[in-house]
Amino acid sequence: MDAAEAILGARRIFAPANGLMFEVFEAGEGDRLALLLHGFPETAVMWRHLVAPLVAKGFRVWAVNQRGYGATSRPQGKAHYSLAALTGDVVGLIDAAGAKSVTLISHDCGGVIAWVVAIRRLRPLERLVFINIPHPLCFDQALKRRFSQKLKSLYVAFFQIPALPDWLLSVGRGFLTGLMIRRTAGRPGATPDAVIDIYRDNAAAPGGATAMLNWYRSVLWDVAAARDLDAVVETPALIVWGSDDVALSEFSLEETERYVASLRIERLPGVSHFSPEDAPEKLVSLINDFL
Repeated sequence: MDAAEAILGARRIFAPANGLMFEVFEAGEGDRLALLLHGFPETAVMWRHLVAPLVAKGFRVWAVNQRGYGATSRPQGKAHYSLAALTGDVVGLIDAAGAKSVTLISHDCGGVIAWVVAIRRLRPLERLVFINIPHPLCFDQALKRRFSQKLKSLYVAFFQIPALPDWLLSVGRGFLTGLMIRRTAGRPGATPDAVIDIYRDNAAAPGGATAMLNWYRSVLWDVAAARDLDAVVETPALIVWGSDDVALSEFSLEETERYVASLRIERLPGVSHFSPEDAPEKLVSLINDFL
């Protein structure tokens, strides 16, 4: 059993999807799949507090390392991190699981992909949970109208610079990646050393930092250019929002009700962007109630 398996309480498997091999941590069994999509710069181990509660509710849990992360395939070149490629990954994973019902639970960049899968109705979904990631059109309006969101999003512009951010995130065995998570956490000790080590090793792996950054260099531009994201999501959705988010303004939640037929928004005051690690008990309670 490797470190991630022990931390997650899940067995490590590999699933073929969309022409790639995905490292998946599986727990539980049955035809009700909970597919967990992590964000930047974390990996599947960010879901360590949620796996056991989901299994207890009768789900088969797949906590996946997404394209470019962990031992999942890491194609080179930002063209491989397009919106079509990343939504295709989720579709392929759903098909590979062969489950009768699917609940998507997502955070950060993983949530961007989950939103588009749901909006475009690429596969039937039972429930949606979004953690600190707004609807793409609501985020776009916040970015245009709110100076506070412009300031919070400056890091995305920095990530467009070739080579330099890649080096900074990977040098010293991913020291800055680990420091970034620690410094933006809402409370000391939210992310233990063993987990930080996994995040650092992922960033320091050959091509690892570049793969993470290619999400920002490709898929986010595709989302901004998309003209079909105003369709109403019919799947019941929960948004959990850590209100002390360093990257996203709470203004980006405005008017979400226009795009989701059955929506519940829960705010966590004093909780950071990394709420699955910062406030796991509150998050688990909210998700359990919703599901």
